[in-house]
Amino acid sequence: MKKTLFTLLFIVSSWAYAQNTLQSPAQFLGYEIGSQFTRHADVTNYFNHVADNSDLVTYHTYGKTNERRPLTYAIVTSKENQSNIENIRLDHLKNTGIVSGNSTPKVAIVWLSYNVHGNEASSTEAAMTTIYELITTKKDWLQNTVVIIDPCVNPDGRDRYANWYNQSKATPYNIDQNATEHNEPWPGGRPNHYLFDLNRDWAWATQVESYSRLNAYNKWMPHVHVDFHEQGINEPYYFAPAAEPFHEIITPWQRDFQTQIGKNHAKYFDAEGWLFFTRERFDLLYPSYGDTYPTFMGAIGMTYEQAGHGRAGLGIQTDEGYVLTLKDRALHHTTTGLSTVEISSKNAEKLNIEFKKFFNNASLKYKSYVLNGTTDKINALTELLDKHEIKYGYTNSTKISGFNFRENKQGSIDAKGALVVSTDQPKGKMVKVLFEPNANLSDPLTYDITAWSIPHAYGLEAIASTSLISANATKSTITVNNNTNASGAGYIAKWNSMDDAAFLAELLRNKIKVRFSEKDFTNKGVKFKKGSLIITKSDNRKTKDYDKTVVDIANKHNRKLHGTATSFATTGVDFGSPDVKLINKASIAVLKGNYTSSLSYGEIWHFFEKQLQYPITSIDTDYFKRVDLDKYDVLVLPNGYYGGYLDESAMNKLKSWIRSGGKVIAIGNAVSTFANKDGFDLKRNKPKEKKKDSLGNLIPYDKRERESVKNFITGSIYKTTVDPSHPLAFGYSDTYFSLKLGSSSYKFLQNGYNVAYIQEPTSVSGFSGKDALKGLKNSLVFGEARMGRGSIIYMVDNPLFRSFWENGKLFFVNAIFLTNNNKFRI
Repeated sequence: MKKTLFTLLFIVSSWAYAQNTLQSPAQFLGYEIGSQFTRHADVTNYFNHVADNSDLVTYHTYGKTNERRPLTYAIVTSKENQSNIENIRLDHLKNTGIVSGNSTPKVAIVWLSYNVHGNEASSTEAAMTTIYELITTKKDWLQNTVVIIDPCVNPDGRDRYANWYNQSKATPYNIDQNATEHNEPWPGGRPNHYLFDLNRDWAWATQVESYSRLNAYNKWMPHVHVDFHEQGINEPYYFAPAAEPFHEIITPWQRDFQTQIGKNHAKYFDAEGWLFFTRERFDLLYPSYGDTYPTFMGAIGMTYEQAGHGRAGLGIQTDEGYVLTLKDRALHHTTTGLSTVEISSKNAEKLNIEFKKFFNNASLKYKSYVLNGTTDKINALTELLDKHEIKYGYTNSTKISGFNFRENKQGSIDAKGALVVSTDQPKGKMVKVLFEPNANLSDPLTYDITAWSIPHAYGLEAIASTSLISANATKSTITVNNNTNASGAGYIAKWNSMDDAAFLAELLRNKIKVRFSEKDFTNKGVKFKKGSLIITKSDNRKTKDYDKTVVDIANKHNRKLHGTATSFATTGVDFGSPDVKLINKASIAVLKGNYTSSLSYGEIWHFFEKQLQYPITSIDTDYFKRVDLDKYDVLVLPNGYYGGYLDESAMNKLKSWIRSGGKVIAIGNAVSTFANKDGFDLKRNKPKEKKKDSLGNLIPYDKRERESVKNFITGSIYKTTVDPSHPLAFGYSDTYFSLKLGSSSYKFLQNGYNVAYIQEPTSVSGFSGKDALKGLKNSLVFGEARMGRGSIIYMVDNPLFRSFWENGKLFFVNAIFLTNNNKFRI
């Protein structure tokens, strides 16, 4: 059928009109919200559409994920506020003291964060309906409120989940819990590209999504922040107020307004007959969540949890007999999001008044934290502080007294040139939280770890002082400029930090042969400790431009090279000594897939690719048993549960490979795989048998959970003894503060090397149940057991946990490169 010119013009003009007219999500996407999972690209397209067609919205990009998806947020407010948005922002920051000047702002700032866990996907659907409702039916609230909407904090995880679900679901969708579409394969959509849980990364900012978001967050510092989540399919909906323990810096106002918000939500839920619960499970202690981090920055920080999670799909039959649909889930999240904006708008003036009060830090006990350590470790800490825009300086004082972190009591340190981080600054309360020796616990039943103290995490000497320490001195940045020494015997470099490890990794990638010393020595009057790197002309005489390559890499990493004319030591070992060993370019395999923790594998993957920049081969458990391990020197087993996987045949294959020179590094619960098995020199510490009541267990039903905490260690810091003469501990002193994530306890190795261990357990920070504490007596932390020409290295405590325990990472590098690394490979 022919179309007339008039018909064609009508179609074109209609299309153009549609493109310039605000559309609802359903009109724009072509389907009702909740009837499909929307791809991230289509979500950003819709937000761009809204910004293009509404003068109440501007849309911004604040970063890009590892898989190149945009990280975005929309600013939603009245037309008048949009025209004055920069002044509103600056006036708000003046209220905190972050920007100098006086102001009396009356605009509320509300930040809504969606889909931090990729497979908790209903919230991003809700983000689209929320922004549409705000600018169409709820515009009055925007007169005195700026709403910031991040529609998807974790785009890579969301698309991993959405793409899998869209590929796997039946048509129509199947509500049977056993259906494929309700059972995600490993690793699931929850984490980001590197399989990190972004909801535990706010404070540590190890991931690109986190530190990119902080740049935007610091510009706004909202009064209210909501983190939208999902929980099990049989739970209804959780919203504020939160559960105990609350961190002690949380103000009465923050507690009270959480309750006010919760009551406002309840009004809407009760009217619809929707169930909910409050004040349970989700506490406000650990500082790296999407509710706690904003709270410690002055906001009313909250988690909202909708039933569903990755299992629910488009619809699922719950255990209570009803079908939970994506439409329901998105509607509930839309309702709480709008309710949050509503009550914030009604209390805008009060929010500003109380927000200003939060930034008065006069009542904090410790006024300054003074930290000493190697330049590399101090620099690593200042990089973290810079991400949070926390101020710091350096002191000229020679001695500072106060609470000594290393001794866990009053003491002093030599403070000349030490780093000082004061609580006398707008973000002083966050400083207290991150640096405090031991967080005060109102309740031991917590949702996460209970210790994270920065001085221990970074391996620094530290004093918490009740006095404000002057920190006007500046730290000069030293740029190393090494020169080639073509006529010399070689170069020597120190070994005590991750910067040194990254330097080594790049040398090995460039086929430079490197040695390390197992003994202290002096060369040309300069003292070098065990672990020092030695790069000799002799080893590299066939390498073209060897001197230039070494010097260029050293300058790139700002590593000081000590060029020497002779390999003859003043004291100690010469370069040719048997105690100066070659570091072989290890071929490394890492196990992944079912039976492994995706988070632990992600920590290892991220460590090698982003921090060490050294190649690995990831091998899936689906086919690992068929792999020829002779291609590899090192096999890393992430934290996991291998009891049902590594059967007798697999264990015998592993033993044969180790005896031939292979090396296994077992992390966390992977260690348990080898306990009490022949040849592995590892046995569990058995808890003492308790005398059982002849009548049975008489602990009341409602007391059982609390009674069980006696056996828990919820992320506590323990002082351990270290053997610094073993290559696994090169770069460390005789003491290491370890983050212990559980109560697993193993006996000292009988024939192997107990490199880090606990004799009399001393928890310096965090909660430990009394029975769990006793069970750690005479227990292994890090050790090496030899088997034939190879080794198995046990890391009972995970040194790569969430990538924030900086002081543990060199143990892992030592395990890879320095410990029994004798298997030469061309």
